[in-house]
Formats: sequence, structure tokens, C-alpha cells
Amino acid sequence: MTSPVVEPAHAKLNVFLRVLGRRGDGSHDIETVLLPLDLHDVLTLEPAEAFVVEITGARAGELEDAGGESLLAAAASAFAEALEIDLPTIHVVLDKRIPVAAGMGGGSADAAALLRALGRLHGVRHGRLVDIAAAVGSDVPGLVPGGAVHAAGRGDRISPVHAQTTTWVVRPFGFAVSTRDAYAWWDETGSTGPDPGALIAAIETGNDELLGGAIYDDLQAPVADRHPEIAETIGVFLDEGALGAIMTGSGPTVVALARHLGHADALAAAVPGSFVVTGPPRTMDVDRSGVV
Repeated sequence: MTSPVVEPAHAKLNVFLRVLGRRGDGSHDIETVLLPLDLHDVLTLEPAEAFVVEITGARAGELEDAGGESLLAAAASAFAEALEIDLPTIHVVLDKRIPVAAGMGGGSADAAALLRALGRLHGVRHGRLVDIAAAVGSDVPGLVPGGAVHAAGRGDRISPVHAQTTTWVVRPFGFAVSTRDAYAWWDETGSTGPDPGALIAAIETGNDELLGGAIYDDLQAPVADRHPEIAETIGVFLDEGALGAIMTGSGPTVVALARHLGHADALAAAVPGSFVVTGPPRTMDVDRSGVV
């Protein structure tokens, strides 16, 4: 590497999240569609004498409070182990923009972006990167190729979803929910949602009316029982005319589906602290070589 390598790390939302049950290893079998968003972090890789991570950006403090660059280090280690090489000697600058511990996949997106960048530097195709990503975290394999994917198992069995671009309003909160806690609460009181076949068809055909009425998150009820502002915010979005509104991932962030950009602006104005995103980004580079 003679010049810096720059790689975007796109946030995601779960258009639906279906929890099927607890596995023997303590993780959970799930089914979901991961939709990448135009909101993204940026990774810049430069030559260095060791593997070093530097966090910058508006949300750097949030990341430090949540444990720092642990997934980046895990991704670099998994890559080196898979290729049987030394840990890459690079300086990674992470410009952090995605809300942290918010159910938007920020840490997983950063890990996936680092794997993509390392793959370019070492000539490793996305198919192998997806396999390496499974050792890093459940959401990471689905965020390696780019584009929307259907993910199953622990999130490591992925296939493409040819999603039409949709417009969403995102309302993060000033508190975090750990993924471990969200699934533990589901173990206590959670239930499994319906077959998502019609929902996936709505995504692929651009039927936003049907999609809005079908989105769901099995983790929402257990998390909202402990954080009632989640349900309150969903109620406000729906009262203001959103096509649908749910918590995304393990929360606590709430997302609402809008009819179009103007409608999204009106929804965001009705819920202070919200912002507008689209997904998948129309200009996103998608590599399907690792999606089978």
C-alpha cells in the first residue's frame, strides 16, 4: 500500500427481525433483511509499523464509552488468521458517524469495511471475506458484499435481496441497549413473528404500502417493556402518517417508513431528534461474488 485506502461503512436497518430460538452455543437463530443506508462511517487505511486504530468524528466519544475499536481489531485478527499472515501493519482512522449501540450495525459495518479494504489490498474475493466475517460477529457477513441481503442462521447464511430504494426517518436515543440484553429479554418473554415472504416481495417490488404494514422486530416488545419511549415514539410516527414504524435490530433506535422525501421531512419535524435516510443507497457499490 503506497497511498491511503478509503472505505465507507454503511449503517443498516432491519426491515424485519425474526428470532427463531436460542442455539446450544448461546446465540440465536434469526431471519432478517439487512438494508444498508446512505448514513455511513469512513475508514482510511495508511501504512504503519503496527496495527493501530484512531477514532475521530462526531460520535467518537460514544464509541469509546461502548468499548472502542474492538470489532476492528477482531476483524483484522480474523483476516490475518484466515490468510495465515501477520496482523496487518496499518493505521486505521475511523470517522465515526453512525450512532453507537443503537441497533444500526455501526460496529459490524466498520468490521465489514475493514475486511473489504484488506481484501482489496491482499487480493481476497468477497466470498472468502464473508466466511472470515462470520468469525467476527453475526451482522458482519451480511454487511460485507453491499446491498440488501436476507440473512439466516446466526446471520451468516446470506442471499441477495433486490430491494427498491426506500426513504426512512431514524430516531436514535441517548441510551444504549446491548445486543446480549435484548436477546436475553426475548428468551424470557419473546415470541416469533410471521413468515416474511410477503414482506420480502414488497421490498423487491417497491410496494411501500404493503411493506410498511408488514415490518416487525421480534426484539421490540421485550426491549420496549424496559424502555417505554420506544413504543411512544413508534406511536407518534404512526399518528403522523408513517407507513410503518418499528425498533431496528436490538434497539433502541426507531425507524419509520415514509412515502417519499417530503413526507420523511414532515415526519422528522414531528419527532425531534430524528433524521432522514435512504436505503439501499442508489450509488452503493455492490459485489455479489460472495452472496450465494
